This record gives sequence, C-alpha cells and structure tokens, in this order.
Amino acid sequence: MAEGHETTAGKLEWLEELREQALHAGSEKSVARHREEGKLLARERAEKLCDPGSFVELDRYVRHREANFGMMDRRPYGDAVVTGYGTIFGRRVFVFSQDFTVFGGSLSEVFAEKICKVMDLAVKYGCPVIGINDSGGARIQEGVVSLAGYAEIFWRNVQASGVIPQISLVMGPCAGGAVYSPAMTDFIFMVEGSSYMFITGPDVVKTVTGEEVTFEELGGATTHATK
Repeated sequence: MAEGHETTAGKLEWLEELREQALHAGSEKSVARHREEGKLLARERAEKLCDPGSFVELDRYVRHREANFGMMDRRPYGDAVVTGYGTIFGRRVFVFSQDFTVFGGSLSEVFAEKICKVMDLAVKYGCPVIGINDSGGARIQEGVVSLAGYAEIFWRNVQASGVIPQISLVMGPCAGGAVYSPAMTDFIFMVEGSSYMFITGPDVVKTVTGEEVTFEELGGATTHATK
C-alpha cells in the first residue's frame, strides 16, 4: 500500500485505484482492436447478459502467480477472466467471461481457479453456468500448470453434466483447450463471421498437412452447425 494510505480516506482512495486498474486491465491497443471488430469487452458481455444491475463480480483483484518469463512485471487484476453471478429473467445464473484483451484470454492457473469456483457454486446452488468464451487457449508461460487448470475445468464439466444446465457462448477465435470445455456443455452459441472453434488454427494445419483452409472452413459457426 502506497504512502498516505494509512487513513480510512487513503485506503478508500487506494481501493478506487485498484478498481480502476481492474476495470481497465487490457492494454489500450488490445481494447481498441477489440472495439474495431465490433466486440464488447468481457465485463460488458457479462453485464449485458444478466438482468440490468444484477451482475455481481467475484475475485476481481486476483492476479497470476507465474514468476518466470518476466511475468511478474505483467500482473493485471482479474487475470483475463471476469466471473460472478446475476439473474436472467429473475433466475440466478453463474457466469464467466474470458477477456481476450488480456494475454489473449489465455488460461492460467488462477484463471482456471476462478472458473472452477463459479462452476462449483453453480452446482452447489443448482443454478445454470454460462461461459462466455474468447480465448486463445493455454497460457504457454505457465506450461503444464495451465494444462492442469484445464483438467480441473473438464472434470467439473463432466460432474455437472445432467445436474445443472451448462451453456457456452463462443464469441471469438477459440483454439485448443479453449474449445474442449464448450464441447462438453449442453448448448453452444456462436457468432457467424467472428466465432471459431478448432483444435489448432489454419497456419498449423497448412504446416502439418499442406492443406490450405480458412478460419470459417476449419471452425466457423456454419461449419459446426452443418451436419
């Protein structure tokens, strides 16, 4: 805590500073690019999905714990995912919304812990869980720790199957681990022209197989919706 924050007024000022940092975790460049594509930010998506004023955010100020690869110099609050609960037409729901403007929405250990928490709460209280997915996959800097986070999420997908409704909204280019969890949920909604689900992208497919394929052909909404 900075100097001058020993008083109650100072602590409130410090808390407001943290709040502003958490609300603007993505870089200006990333946010601008997101806006140019006509997309809402992660927190905006969660708030618009829920009844007006009903969304309550959880774990806003947590940060990742990775110390290697210079990551301790880049520790935005929230760690690339917004989680919480609210109501839709008066019914309680739990929500997580991945933030592509922070580390490309990549999943870290803390990121996974936040998602697992709302999934556990949804099962405990018998509420639907809605995932707003916009992620490039595992956070490579965290290696197998990130992959272990996916394992925890997948396990919960299986345990919650048939117990509570699990709904996925795919709002951007999701690859690798980022699409395995939605595939195990009850319903998947995609946006034509901007939502993609694939194990790996067109560049890797071309390198490995020599086949040229577009994003839409490989994992677009029409591809997944066509029998």
